[in-house]
Amino acid sequence: MKDIQSQLDSRRINIKKVGVKTVSYPITVRDKSQKKQHTIATANMYVNLPHKFKGTHMSRFVEILNDFHGDIDIKSFSTILGKMKDRLDAEASHLELEFPYFLKKEKNGGGGTLGNYQCSMHGSLEDVDDLKLSVDVPVSLPISEKGQQRLPGSMGSWGKAEVSVRFRQFFWIEDLINLIEDAIEDELKSLISNEKMFLSVEALARTVGESLELIDAIKWFSLTVHNFGDECSTFATMESK
Repeated sequence: MKDIQSQLDSRRINIKKVGVKTVSYPITVRDKSQKKQHTIATANMYVNLPHKFKGTHMSRFVEILNDFHGDIDIKSFSTILGKMKDRLDAEASHLELEFPYFLKKEKNGGGGTLGNYQCSMHGSLEDVDDLKLSVDVPVSLPISEKGQQRLPGSMGSWGKAEVSVRFRQFFWIEDLINLIEDAIEDELKSLISNEKMFLSVEALARTVGESLELIDAIKWFSLTVHNFGDECSTFATMESK
């Protein structure tokens, strides 16, 4: 049987993107305390197809994932992009993985809770690779010892901080999450100590951004702080230089 997909196409029309989307796939990501963490990712894989080919076999995308047995980190991410580009004879390859990441949070009185953070890794490879890690960190309002909120709003639903970073060197997902949460906590403590009753998206974005700028391993970052209001939502966005 002829491989129609790989036959030459004389029309010289480039396909900008061709691939597969929303593929549920088990992956293993690096975990600082447990070494590895098993989770389920939603994968989008696509390539820029040169005009000389009519198409590509979609099954090849998942076959490439299978080569790595779900063991994903920054190093393997780059290798996957390279295999996609070479095996599919593409001009550029792209891989997006979205997955929940679980992090145990210790309490002062003992025990702990399991935090659930939505993370994603986006990578592209043309002449050089470009890798970006993103994480959503919820913003919850503090509760007083009497069980009353110290700031107005709904507990657990004030908003979230969306942070995307590019790294110069390896950096743990846990450390990035803790860095963001510590910055959020600092801003909340500052409000309470100054007896201010309003948490602004602008002030919180600046505090988180200042913390990210201090980390040498972070080459670039962008962040958006969202406040989920009753009548409307507000946001503030900033990006490193």
